Amino acid sequence: MRWTRVIVYAALIILALLFLVPLGVVVVNSLRSSREIAATSLIGWPSHLIFTNYGQAWNRFCMAEHCWGIEPYMLNSLTLAIPATIISTLLGALAGYSISLWRFRGDQFVFGLVTLGIFLPEQMKLIPWVVVLRDLSLMNTIAGLILIHTVQGMSFTTLFCRNYYVGIPQDLLKAARIDGAGFFRIFWRIILPLSPPILIVTVIFQFTGIWNEFLYGVTFTSGGQQPVTAALIALSAAITSEPMYGEQSAAVLIAALPTLLVYLFGGRYFLRGLTAGAVK
Repeated sequence: MRWTRVIVYAALIILALLFLVPLGVVVVNSLRSSREIAATSLIGWPSHLIFTNYGQAWNRFCMAEHCWGIEPYMLNSLTLAIPATIISTLLGALAGYSISLWRFRGDQFVFGLVTLGIFLPEQMKLIPWVVVLRDLSLMNTIAGLILIHTVQGMSFTTLFCRNYYVGIPQDLLKAARIDGAGFFRIFWRIILPLSPPILIVTVIFQFTGIWNEFLYGVTFTSGGQQPVTAALIALSAAITSEPMYGEQSAAVLIAALPTLLVYLFGGRYFLRGLTAGAVK
């Protein structure tokens, strides 16, 4: 039994190290000069640490035709991810509350129709979204991406919130109705105060998914309107003859920092939310 545990832990440690190797290479290269990397290899320890790569990547690194770094693209992603996460979470909570606690004829059909969006391939939604954004004059705008992620995120948030809310006793709602509370008052005064565990789960899922999304960003935006994930394509088109591996590695790490922080600070609450009823 003891040797079995040792083998299991050793295998897990090895797999974890293998999984972290690409991240380790990027971190190390972000602290090396591009000339040193070009003269040796992409895998190696820095002869001396270069922290200026991060400042260069933030507001001076050249991508395609512009030399303003990734700062404006990071701001675009924040402008996109924060409102889309908040709106889709609130709408999903309201929809999940309606379907789970205010039963009506055909509620299961509506629930299945809403959650169908989770299982549809993203590519088959491109043409419909082209038509919608064109008719609303939202092509190549952050507002257009906010609309896309809000609508599509509702499938996920409705599913999780509905599965969480079915565990709330109906007697609690009946008592509120007897006291004269209506649909929205029950939602704001009773349901939302009981919802932090599941709302944390949906916020983490939504924020990381929206921040890391690439397809819609590269399809519906261009130039200075792109989120950071789409703009990172231009890292391979830097207008210099010498590859800027150090600055590129620093830019990639800066772009990944928000989701890493969300995971580090919200990870334990995420697990609590899942065990509290997000997945049954």
